[in-house]
Amino acid sequence: MPKKDKTVFICQDCGHETVKWMGRCPECNQWNSMVEETLRSQKGERPTSPGMGPEKISAVSLEPQKRLKTGIAEFDRILGGGIVPGSMVLVGGDPGIGKSTIILQVLDKLAQSGHRCLYLSGEESAQQIRMRGDRLHVHSDLLYVMTGTCIEDFFDRAAPLKPQIVAVDSIQTFYTAMLSSAPGSVGQVREVASRLMAYAKETGVPVFLVGHVTKDGAIAGPKVLEHLVDTVLYFEGERGHIYKVLRSVKNRFGSTNEIGVFEMKDSGLEEVGNPSRIFLEERPENVSGSAVISCVEGTRPLLVEIQALVSPSPFGMPRRTAVGVDHNRISLLVAVLGKRLGMELGDQDIFVNVAGGLRVDEPAADLGIVSAMISSFLNRPLERNLAMFGEVGLAGEIRGVSQPDIRIAEAGKLGFNRCLLSHSNLKGSSRSKEVQLHGVGSVQELFELLFQ
Repeated sequence: MPKKDKTVFICQDCGHETVKWMGRCPECNQWNSMVEETLRSQKGERPTSPGMGPEKISAVSLEPQKRLKTGIAEFDRILGGGIVPGSMVLVGGDPGIGKSTIILQVLDKLAQSGHRCLYLSGEESAQQIRMRGDRLHVHSDLLYVMTGTCIEDFFDRAAPLKPQIVAVDSIQTFYTAMLSSAPGSVGQVREVASRLMAYAKETGVPVFLVGHVTKDGAIAGPKVLEHLVDTVLYFEGERGHIYKVLRSVKNRFGSTNEIGVFEMKDSGLEEVGNPSRIFLEERPENVSGSAVISCVEGTRPLLVEIQALVSPSPFGMPRRTAVGVDHNRISLLVAVLGKRLGMELGDQDIFVNVAGGLRVDEPAADLGIVSAMISSFLNRPLERNLAMFGEVGLAGEIRGVSQPDIRIAEAGKLGFNRCLLSHSNLKGSSRSKEVQLHGVGSVQELFELLFQ
C-alpha cells in the first residue's frame, strides 16, 4: 500500500514542525507563523550528489583558490578579495534598496571580462529585465537571462549553456517538484537552496541568491538558509538616503565586518571611494550636539558624525530615541553621566543619530555619544577639527579600543588636527605629526578638557 501524504504545520520563521496548528510557535514564540504544508512520500526520488571519500587532512591541497574579480572594488572588498569558485552568496535587504541592481551590475562586469553569466529570475519577465538593463547600461553578450520558477527546469535548460556564474532572483519564488507546498515556504526554500548548494560545490560555479526580508529585517525563510550559504550580505540604509551600505554578516572566506558604500543614481549603484568625506560633507558649523568619531568597519576606518539633541521633556515620561546606534547603549551612558559626573539627564528627551544612514555597533562610539550629549545639554559646540574614539565603562572610565593607529591616520587625512582617545591607546599608538593626541581616563577628565 502506498504511504499517505503527511500534513504538518511548519513555522515560517524558524522551521519548527508540529502535527497540530498553534497560535504561537513554541520554538521562537512568534504569533501566527504556523502554516499547513503537505509532505509527499516519494521514496527514492530525492537526487543524490556524489561526494569524495575519506582523505587525510595532511594530504589536502593548500593551494589558494583563484578569486574572480568583479571590477567593483567595494563589492570585492566585502567578499574578501573577490568571488571564490563554488561559493554561494546570499544578498538580502528591504524591497527597492538595490539587491537586483547590484547583482545585475556584478554579472555584467564579469561577463565583460569573458565569463558566461546566467541571471535566473522568478519575479520579472525577460523584457522587464532588459528594460532595467538598458537603464543600467548592461549590454554584455555573455550575460544570459532566463525566467522560470521550477528548480528542476532550471537545471535542464541551463545545462547546454554551461554557465560560469549563476544568479537566482529571488530564492523565495522558486520551488521543487518534490514538495507540494507553495513557493517561499520553509520546506521549499530549504530544498531549493540545498539543490543550488550541491550544484555550486559539484561544478565550481559561484551562485548568487537574492533573498526577501521580513518586517523585522531578517531574511525570510528558515534560518537554515543562512547556515547553508558561504556568505551573507545585507543592504542597509533608509529608502530616503542615496547612500546604501552593503554589510557582510557571514563570510567563510573573509572578514565578517566589511562594508561597502554605494550611491544610488539613475544609472544604478556607484561605489563611493571615500565614504568618510561623504558622511561629513554636510556637517553643520558652530552647532552643539555634534561630534565626530573614528570607527572601523572590518579593515576600513570611517569618520562619521554623531548628533545628539537633549532638551527638557514636556511629558512625564522622557523619550530615548536612537538611530544608527544601540538604544540600550544610550540609556547606559545617560546613567554613567548621572552617577559619575553628576549630570542628571533623567528628565530630558534624548535623541541620538548617526548622520548619513550608517549603523555603528562598536563601543568605540561611546566617547563621541557622551561628548555630543554633554554638548547639547550645555548648548556648547565642540571644536570642529576634533575627532575621538573610546569605550566608556560603568565606572566612568575611558577604555582603549582596537586599531588606534588607522583611526588616527584617517582623521589626519580629512584635516582633523586633534584627537581624543584613552590613555591606554595613547601609550600604544605611534605619534602623528598631523594630529595632536589627547588622552583621557574618565568622563570627568573629558568634561574638564572640552567644557572648562
